[in-house]
Amino acid sequence: MCISNETKIVRLTHRMTYRINIRRKSMDSDWQSIDLANPTEEHTMLRKMIRDFVLEEVEPQALEYDKNEKFNQDLFRKLGDYGLLGISVSEEYGGSGMDATAVAIVNEELSYSDPGFCLAYLAHAQLMVNNLAHNGSEAQKSRILPKVCSGEWIGCMAMSEPGYGTDVLGMQTVAVKDSDGNWVINGRKMWITNGSVDEHSTPADICWLYARTGTDSKGRAEITTFLVEKGMPGFSVGQKIYDKTGMRASNTAELVFDNCIVPAENVVGGPGESMIHMMRNLEIERIGLAAMALGIARRSLSAMNRYASEREAFGSEIRDFGQIQRHIGESWAEYRAMRSYIYDTARNTDLSKSGNRLDTDGVKLYSTTAAKNIADRAIQVMGGYGYVGEYVVERLWRDSKLLEIGGGTLESHQKNITRDLAKMPEKIEE
Repeated sequence: MCISNETKIVRLTHRMTYRINIRRKSMDSDWQSIDLANPTEEHTMLRKMIRDFVLEEVEPQALEYDKNEKFNQDLFRKLGDYGLLGISVSEEYGGSGMDATAVAIVNEELSYSDPGFCLAYLAHAQLMVNNLAHNGSEAQKSRILPKVCSGEWIGCMAMSEPGYGTDVLGMQTVAVKDSDGNWVINGRKMWITNGSVDEHSTPADICWLYARTGTDSKGRAEITTFLVEKGMPGFSVGQKIYDKTGMRASNTAELVFDNCIVPAENVVGGPGESMIHMMRNLEIERIGLAAMALGIARRSLSAMNRYASEREAFGSEIRDFGQIQRHIGESWAEYRAMRSYIYDTARNTDLSKSGNRLDTDGVKLYSTTAAKNIADRAIQVMGGYGYVGEYVVERLWRDSKLLEIGGGTLESHQKNITRDLAKMPEKIEE
């Protein structure tokens, strides 16, 4: 029997109507109240806990440690007591077993007060600890994760070099296997957050290191991952980097590997597998950096909004002036856009694998520049008060600039997004 096109259309319409009605009936009646930034009670409790910690512990020390360009080790180790240093690590290794949304919450709340301190946290918890949790062997995880989750050990990740940053495959640090089965590493790494943990050139307790171990079949550099521990022969701090524009409450250092001997059991995966490790971890790193930008934006917006009501000029509150309204209005819109994009991206990111690069690049590209712009507007609204360290926004403005560089430059994100959309144009129509 031949069915007419009209009948087919009617049947299709009925099926679609039925499915929509079923979905409506099954949908939670409170779906409109869902907050992307606090999707569960657990996330809400986590945010409250960190806000209290920030108010009581982080805020009072932020200005001092920025001025002195020092890393607050004691405060950092307290994060381990709260389960934050292993926020994305399974509980069996001493972590909290939480998701990408939780990672974003922690980075946002810490950066509301002290982005420099938060950067040290991100370098440890996302760049090193999360990397090990998802890429290390069972023996490596069992031995090391409890120490880095508790704060007993402080970790770092070493990829950038004096002449190579975004160009990862150009790195010159080399590892060669010796006759005893150990690896001998030679080279220098630069701009390493937590590379030095104090003012005495003490290196990080554990370093997640990328080094060349050969050339693959296509003539490209073969990159391998090593776990380098403090005390291993040939591992030292070259210099601590001073006089940075921002992020001064975290230590940045050059690391030196001079015939550094690393045992075979400290190789993560097999030779040449580093690109897998990088791809799995870059996404959560970029969500974390974007969330740091959100914390900066929220604090800057709060400061300029409060000041606009307190300050008077020509007999009126300055919030009555059109240009001030423009600064506040545009900042609010950008802040809300950041918030939605960050937490939607976090919700759709699986920490155990890669596959969300388009939006993790996008959210970092947008949010880091937006944060810098909002901090800049806050300074403009507050005038002279905004320009001095005591009033916070000056420090936030300085800190925000690094977020456009670290974890991938703006230009690298633009390149990646363009390439990905060429391969997946359907993403635009979703």
